[in-house]
This record gives sequence, structure tokens and C-alpha cells, in this order.
Amino acid sequence: MASPGDTSATFCASLVDEWARQGVAHAVVAPGSRSTPLAVALARDTRLRLHVFHDERSAAFAALGIGRATGVPAVLLCTSGTAAAHFVAAVHEANLSRVPMIVCTADRPPELRDVSAPQTIDQTKMFGDAVRWFHDPGVPAEEAAHTWRSLARRALAASTGTAPGPVHVNLPFREPLLGEAGELPPAPDAAVVTGRLAVEAGTVARLTTLTSGRRGVIVAGRGSTPGVLALAEAAGWPVFADAVSGLRECHPNVMVGFDPVLRSAALVAHLVPEVIVRVGDPPASKVLAQWATGSGATIVQLRDHEQVVDPDHAVMLSVSGPVERTCGMLAGSVAPADADWLAGWMAAESAAQKAITRHTDENFVEPTVARRVADTLSPGDNLVVSSSMPIRDLEWFGTVTPGVSVHSNRGANGIDGVVSTAVGIALATGRPTTLLIGDVAMVHDSNGMWGLSRRGVDLRIVVTNNDGGAIFSFLPQATQVDGATFETLYGTPHGVDFAALCAAHGIAHVVVSDRASFEAALPGPGPRMVEVRFDRSVNVAAHDALNAAVTAAVDASTA
Repeated sequence: MASPGDTSATFCASLVDEWARQGVAHAVVAPGSRSTPLAVALARDTRLRLHVFHDERSAAFAALGIGRATGVPAVLLCTSGTAAAHFVAAVHEANLSRVPMIVCTADRPPELRDVSAPQTIDQTKMFGDAVRWFHDPGVPAEEAAHTWRSLARRALAASTGTAPGPVHVNLPFREPLLGEAGELPPAPDAAVVTGRLAVEAGTVARLTTLTSGRRGVIVAGRGSTPGVLALAEAAGWPVFADAVSGLRECHPNVMVGFDPVLRSAALVAHLVPEVIVRVGDPPASKVLAQWATGSGATIVQLRDHEQVVDPDHAVMLSVSGPVERTCGMLAGSVAPADADWLAGWMAAESAAQKAITRHTDENFVEPTVARRVADTLSPGDNLVVSSSMPIRDLEWFGTVTPGVSVHSNRGANGIDGVVSTAVGIALATGRPTTLLIGDVAMVHDSNGMWGLSRRGVDLRIVVTNNDGGAIFSFLPQATQVDGATFETLYGTPHGVDFAALCAAHGIAHVVVSDRASFEAALPGPGPRMVEVRFDRSVNVAAHDALNAAVTAAVDASTA
């Protein structure tokens, strides 16, 4: 009979072997003692790349980045106690943005729970409904060996099914924590096969009736596919392509500057849609959301999952099914709108892009950074964009990014873990990766830089530093709260020396404050940081001036 340590080692080696057999390629580990059996098994299996992060929150967001970039979950591991609590934010982001992740938390055995044993908290279902599946198999026992591979496959299947997301496997281990793995249970000829939603012909027929020959717009967010462009061509509609849609390319139906374009009252009055088809997740633009709900158009939602996407409670028809196939079937049956409809929108897009280019060339403002970053990327590159102002500046004032994979944590829209997410994406893909991030988000996840110089990734971090939370200046608090209180609660100047921070982590750093030095600093491999300094007090006025320039150009194109 094997010792408890050997049994735990064999159990963990069986899980890891099965995950590797099924295509899992990355493991992210936060160091600790109680997790030793699984940590050693992960380290010893050469089929998996092992990534160690000192901070559990950074580890979790790195695992999120790996799953986001590849569609295959990473195994995420921590020790017992409050370590697992630091996974919560990334687990919720993975849930809401449907990113696969296998979360493994080591735990104390039952006899050490509820007796004030050190490093012990209640880990049972600690992530609540944010996970697709929770399981605690108990302390490893030889008599259950026939279930070990099945457990690994079920965790993977639950994470990658019709609703991808995180799963939580809680693993209690008794001491001794070290042992030698014995013979593994036989590996059956079994593969993890996950079902996919289907779209029915009757649904497509209803979609055809709603859209055929009518004036419409497609709003493309994360979850869009190239079939969206085929549908737009067949219908004669514009595509409002969000930064993370994967559709920001040079195409006669693609609009990038939809937010500033929709600020033109003349255009909004002239081009009134009958139908709006939203694909995937919604963009950040409040202007777009308010225009859509106020337009009186029939709103249709297409997505490849069953999660509700209707924050405005305005969707008339919601279709869950493969987006590519749905759009392809609809493209084959829809009649186009009149040619003037698309021409009007694309004239406005052309005018807007010329105005944005001219204004950002003449004025070095925060939108200039977002636009230049997007414009300098090459096909195959990754772009990771933080929530708050960076994603908005890219969405509103960015340019086409053909062949670039654009990522942003827009499930929960938090600014936590952004650096670590970018590190995970760079690790998973091995491709040049640029992170566009604000200073507060950078400070919030500076732990993501731990060990970055040794990870062998090409990560360029572009930080717009205005010493505080610029986005709050765009909100009612800016005018309804006195200046001193506003700075204390919302402006939150931090005074962080990013050069010193980079030096502490062995990362190259350059600070710039004008267009010429910024453009000179952009080229070149990472890891390194380009810090771009701005005056936060003029940020709202700078955005207002840019939007006014676009509105004037669009008004002229509409007249």
C-alpha cells in the first residue's frame, strides 16, 4: 500500500498527465507549501510550460491572459488559505468574458478545518456562481484512482464547453506533501469533446424577415467573426467595429470612428436605422448605446453563447449560435438596403478619420498615443488595452489594426490585473505584445512586472501618466464635488516614479512628453516601458476639442 505522500503524488501526476494529453500547455503557479503535490507534478511534466508568479492575483490574471489568447485553459495553482482569495477578481473576469481557466486551490484535510489550523479558510465554493463547475474530491485515496483521469477531463470539458469559463477544483492534501508518483491509472482513448450551440433555419428565416431590404447597422464587438463582414456586404450596411472585434481592417463597410461620428446631430437626424444587429459583446461607447436605444430601431443580438447581453434591456430578438454560420446563412438570404444608406455612413467615416488624423498630428494629446500605438503595430502582434480611458481612446480615436489581436478585460471592466494579463498573453503566444495602460492601472498591477525581465517575452508597456484617475473628470462628480474633495476621492494623484519602478524590476524605461520623442521611443523590442506624461487638468478639454473637430467634419459631409 502506497504512503499518503506517494498517493498524492500519483493522483496529481495523473491529473497533469490527462490535462497534457488533452492539449493543456501552460501552468501558472503561485508558490506555497500545501500545493506541493500538484506543483511538483506540474513542474516535472515537460509538456507544460511552467510560469511562477509571486503574487496570486498576478498569477490569476496571467492565467486569464493565456486562456484569452489561446482558448485553452491554463492550470492555475495556489496554496491554502487567503492565497485563493486573491484569485477572485480574475475568476470573475474569466466568468464574464468567457475565458477558460482551471483553478486549483490546495487545501488542508478535513480534520484541520474549523479548528483554527493555520493558513486555513473555508474554500468550499468560494467563487460562488462565477465558476462553471466546483469539485472537491477529498484527500487522494488509492481506491479512487479510477476516477482521477475522469476528474481531469471533466474539469477541462466544463471550462471549454458551450459557455467557456473558469472551473474550481479544491484539493485537500495530508502531510507528507512530498512523495514519489507510482504507476498512473491507464489512459483510455477518451477525448474532451465539447458541444456547440446550433442555429435553426427557422431563426435565420425570422432574421431575414427583420433585416432584408431595410436600413441597418452592425455593431461588432468581441465575439465577432469574418462572416460579419460578408453579411454587411450582402445587406449594404456599415459595421461599427469595436477595437476588440477583430474586424478593424481596411474594408468598404467598416467604420472605426463611430463614437465621434454619432456625436453629429446632423448625421444622426439624417441616417436613421430601422435595424441594429449587435454581434458579441457591446463596445464601451455610451454615445453608441444611447444612440441605439433612442433610434427606435429593432435591436437584434447575435452571440455564440447563452449569456445575456442586453444591458439596456432593448433587444427584440436574441440569437445564440455560431456567429460565423449565422451570418453566413443570413448573408445568403438578405436583400440589400439602398446604396445611399452605406454611402452616407462611409462618407462620414472618411471625414472623421481625416479630422482625427489632422487633429492628433497637430496636437499631442492622450488620443494621439492610442492612435499612434495602433498605427505602428504589425500583423501578428498583440495589443492589450486597459479599461478606463485607454480602451475608450482606442475605441473612439484609433485606426485599423489588420491582423492584430486586440485584448481587453471588458467582462467586469476592472483595471486590476492588466499588466499580468498582458504578460500571460505574451507568454502564451510568443508574439510581440504592446500594453496600452493608464498610470493608475499600472500602479494597481505593478506586481505583474515581477520576474518580467527573465520571462523571455517581447512586451512593450505604454503608460499614459497624468498622475491620477483622468476618467472621473468626464463624470458628473467633476462638477458636482468641490475641487479638493474631488482630487482626494477621484483625482487620486499618486506621484509614483515609474523610472524607479522599472529599475527595481530590471526593465528599460524612457519618459516622453511630445510627439517626436514618443514616436522615436515606440520601436524596438521589450520588455520595456514608454511613459508618456500629460497634464490631467486639460484632458477633458483636449477630448472636447477633438470631438468638435470630428463633428464639424462629419456635419460638412452630411450637408
